[in-house]
Amino acid sequence: MSSVLKKFFIASMFMWVTPIAILYGFNHNLFPGSTYLSPYSMTLLSGFLAVISINVVIAFYICMAMKEPSDKHEPDPAFLADAKATITRQNRPHESEDSPQTQKKEE
Repeated sequence: MSSVLKKFFIASMFMWVTPIAILYGFNHNLFPGSTYLSPYSMTLLSGFLAVISINVVIAFYICMAMKEPSDKHEPDPAFLADAKATITRQNRPHESEDSPQTQKKEE
C-alpha cells in the first residue's frame, strides 16, 4: 500500500511542478529561442506545453498503475461474503403480497 501512495504522491508533485516550471521558464526566457517569440506566441506556447506536460504525467502514472501486479491485492473476505449475500438476495424472486410475513407486518 505504501508503494501505491508513494507513486501517487510523486505523480501529484510532478503534476504541480512541471507546468509551473514550464511557465516560469518561458516567462523568464530560460528556454533557447523563446526570446524571439512575441508575448502572445510565448503565452500560447507555454500554456500549450504546460497542458501537454500534465497529460504526459497522467499517462506515465497510468502506465505505472498498469504495471502494478494484480495478484498481490486480495479483497477482504468479509466484503466478498456481504457482496455475495446481497447479490443472492437481489436475485431471489419477490414474495407474493399475501405471504405470512406481510400479514404479520400489517398486524
